[in-house]
Amino acid sequence: MRTSTRWQSREGHVTKIDYEAEYNNRRRVPEHTEIMARWAEQSARVRSTVRCELDQPYGPGPRNRYDLFLPAGEAANNAPLVVYIHGGYWQRGDRADYSFVAEVLVGKGAAVALPSYTLCPEATVAQIIEEMRQFVRTIWTRMNRRPVIVGHSAGGHLAAALLATDWVKYDLPSDVIRAAYSISGVFALEPLIPTSLNEALRLTPEAARESSPILWPPPPADRVFVAAVGGAESQEFLRQSLEITAAWSAAGVKAECIVIPHANHFTVVDELTRPESAMVFRVLQLAQQ
Repeated sequence: MRTSTRWQSREGHVTKIDYEAEYNNRRRVPEHTEIMARWAEQSARVRSTVRCELDQPYGPGPRNRYDLFLPAGEAANNAPLVVYIHGGYWQRGDRADYSFVAEVLVGKGAAVALPSYTLCPEATVAQIIEEMRQFVRTIWTRMNRRPVIVGHSAGGHLAAALLATDWVKYDLPSDVIRAAYSISGVFALEPLIPTSLNEALRLTPEAARESSPILWPPPPADRVFVAAVGGAESQEFLRQSLEITAAWSAAGVKAECIVIPHANHFTVVDELTRPESAMVFRVLQLAQQ
C-alpha cells in the first residue's frame, strides 16, 4: 500500500510531511480550473494578434514542436530570445495553453519560443530533458542567439536542467545557456515517488536521482539562476527553491531565490502578464545580457 506521508528529522525534531498534500497543486488550488481557462482564452487571443510562427519542428515526435512569437518589423532581427517551458508535472499541458506569457515580453522587444515535449508516461522525465536539449540545438541553429530559459513547475525543473547541461557534449557552445529563470520548480524528484503524480511519471529512486538537477554537478560559476516561488505555495516548493539556490550559490553560480508575495502555484505565472512586474524586468534583463 502506497503512502505519501514521510517522517523527517530536522534539528532534533521529527516532522511529518504529507508529500501528496505538498506537491499536488491542483488539490491545493481548487480554482486552478478557472485560472487555466482564463489562460487558454488569453493564449488564443495572443496567437491571433501577435506575430508568430506556429508548429515549428525540432524533432521527429508529434509533440516535438515549438511556437515562436516575434516583435513587429525589423525589431525581430536582433530581438533577445526568451524560451518558456510549460509545466504540468511532465504529464499534461501544451505550449498552446501558455501563449499568453509571450504578449508582454514581445511587446517589450523580445522574441519568445514555446516548445512542447512528449508527456509521461509515453516518455520518461530523462527523455523529456533530452528533448529539450534537442530543442535548444534547433533554436540555436535557427536564431544564433543565446536564450534565457524560463520555465514553470516541471518547466522550472527543465530550465534548471538545461542550465546545468554540459553543452560541449552536444556540440554546442559551452555557454549556449547562460541564464535560467525557474518559476515554482521541482529540482529533487524523489519526494514525488510516493504521490499519485508518480502513476504517470513512473519514477524509481534511481530514475528520480538521475533526473534531479540539484544532484548534478552545478553550472559554471559565471551562470545566472533565479528560482522564483509563490509565497502561498507549499513548504516543499519553498524548500526546493531555497535549497537549489543555496547549493548552486555555494558553487559560485549567481543564484537567487525570489518569493512572490501571496502568489500560489498558478497565479505566480501571472507575473509574466504584468508589464511592470519585477519578473518581467528580470527575465528581459537576463535575455538582453
